[in-house]
Amino acid sequence: MSTDLLQPLTRADIEDFLFMEADLLDEWKLDAWLQLLTPDAQYFIPSNDALQGSHRTTLFTIADNAERIRQRVIRLNDPNCHAEFPQSRTRRLITNVRILDSSDELVTISANFVCYRYRRHERIREYVGKYRYILLRTEDGLRIRERRVFLDAHELASLGSVSFIL
Repeated sequence: MSTDLLQPLTRADIEDFLFMEADLLDEWKLDAWLQLLTPDAQYFIPSNDALQGSHRTTLFTIADNAERIRQRVIRLNDPNCHAEFPQSRTRRLITNVRILDSSDELVTISANFVCYRYRRHERIREYVGKYRYILLRTEDGLRIRERRVFLDAHELASLGSVSFIL
């Protein structure tokens, strides 16, 4: 997906990017998903009682820098990763995509999501919430600089582990 850096991005451009990312994650094409990240990418899932907190001072479910994201993908791709072997089946639905801010280089967007997780011998898990991305416009297309996942659940215990890329 090439991005003409002189043209403003449309919501359809952003939706296409999010749908492509969701497909990569649902199909467990994690190495291809890594190619969507900037070298300084960050992936956050704050606790649901401090959604606007900082990962430096608040407990987060996930607070990964680029290296930790790469290590997470290596573990998830390993058949010895018992938390995800066999791999969960997931299906993401993305709605209410909005461009919150845009400059020549960066675009901040939000979108609502539902992610259904199917795992052998477990009940279906439903993860509902909002994504917030900071995307970098490059000659090669959009790249993820920051990905935040805000879960709507009041308590996370019933959702089980978040051992996959949400």
